[in-house]
Amino acid sequence: MSKKKKKKNTKIKPRVPRGFRDLFAGEIIPRDKMLQRIRRVYELHGFEPLETSALEYVDVLGKFLPESDEPDGGIFALQDDDEQWISMRYDLTAPLSRVVSQYRLDLPNPFRRYQIGPVWRQEKPGPGRFRQFYQCDFDTVGSKSPAADAEVCSVMCKTLETLGLEKGDYIIRVNNRKILTGVLDAIGLEEDSTAEGAKHRLTILRAVDKLDRLGEDGVEELLGKGRLDKSGDYTDGAGLPAEAADIVMQFIRAGNHDRKQVCKRLRALVGESQTGLEGVEELEVIDELLTSMGYESDRVIFDPSVVRGLAYYTGPVFEAELTFEVLDKKGNKRSFGSVAGGGRYDGLVKRFTGQEVPATGASIGIDRLIAALQAKEMMDTKPPLGPIVVTVMDKKRLGDYQKMVAKFRDAGMPAELFLGNGGFPKQMKYADARHSPVAIIAGSDEFDNDQVSIKDLRLGAELSEEITDREEWIKNQPAQVTVPMDEMVSETQKILDRYTK
Repeated sequence: MSKKKKKKNTKIKPRVPRGFRDLFAGEIIPRDKMLQRIRRVYELHGFEPLETSALEYVDVLGKFLPESDEPDGGIFALQDDDEQWISMRYDLTAPLSRVVSQYRLDLPNPFRRYQIGPVWRQEKPGPGRFRQFYQCDFDTVGSKSPAADAEVCSVMCKTLETLGLEKGDYIIRVNNRKILTGVLDAIGLEEDSTAEGAKHRLTILRAVDKLDRLGEDGVEELLGKGRLDKSGDYTDGAGLPAEAADIVMQFIRAGNHDRKQVCKRLRALVGESQTGLEGVEELEVIDELLTSMGYESDRVIFDPSVVRGLAYYTGPVFEAELTFEVLDKKGNKRSFGSVAGGGRYDGLVKRFTGQEVPATGASIGIDRLIAALQAKEMMDTKPPLGPIVVTVMDKKRLGDYQKMVAKFRDAGMPAELFLGNGGFPKQMKYADARHSPVAIIAGSDEFDNDQVSIKDLRLGAELSEEITDREEWIKNQPAQVTVPMDEMVSETQKILDRYTK
């Protein structure tokens, strides 16, 4: 006897790819409210909205493996039907440089835009780290003026304060990549156009960028022979002599809350390097402009340890750091660090045009900022008000119930008709699940008397916790009133006003 073959299970397991997530109303609505406030700040500063394609050609992003036709660099890539590589956008800056190059004859110069939207990175996911996340960028393309750089700082300050943060909750750290170049010139590592020379300088740059994570001792090791971490992993160093490494460390330590004093120290460190001196002069102008706008060192400081990781920055760089700490569920102190960053990138558009086009801007990481504001209890975590639910007591009168729904909608009040199956208890349970503030009840008695019952669900929930006499509760029903049908909308509005004002 042959064994019966087991029926193959054709059910598909519902799942989301690793590093991605689904968001529901309780997360989307607070985020959208925050984004509206950020948009308002950007528009007040004269930036106009732009939307770019979610997909870009990989060569536009510059993400190819060395000596290979395969894309790399943490992007999600695929080949189109014409065998060209395309990718989900990795950030919002590379698409901007493509737009400026493609439409340069039609755009105002300078071009000031903001863009808010998701980006995708094929990186290792972790707690609070996702492969799809939102960025809120603003940039000025076409201006060499340090005033554009100073404005980046003011926009970041204004945005954070508009979201409820105060002085002392954050600090904007500013540096200039030209100054580090000047320091390297001063120690004998003058600009080297070879790949090996560029790699050496980048190794030094990345070592400095790890100050927050590794501390001064760790950076000093990376500037020298290399560093062995606790796990046993070894990282090659930049191989600088002790004297040269000491000068770089002096550069890192030059920051404090006196911007003018920082500029003075940096002048001494760059020596006669023209690039370095140019960077210091730019910081001095930025200091003057920030002071004139009322942004003192309690909000914006000059910090030479800020170098930003991306190699395309060519001048001033910026980082917005949250300075407050909160306690996590285990009672441990937790900080959030950087929530925004950017800089000047005068060479990015040159890849398309062959000509240098000055540009500067910054990006705010909305997901980390939301997490920080929630931890500080500065965001309303209560579920948003749902729609008014019109219950169905008599299915033969669906048309009458739909007219009631229409009256609310015409008055600008979100409302819906209960479309499921079940009696009154099930409809009330549904209204609670929708976080509805009000349920409308009309049966044959109400229709015969041209009346409607309005149930304040929030008040009912609050009062139900204080019930001592069930019969008295049923008799009085303080959270439910019966009104003439033509007063339904106005009486419901009074209830909504209690929860929205």
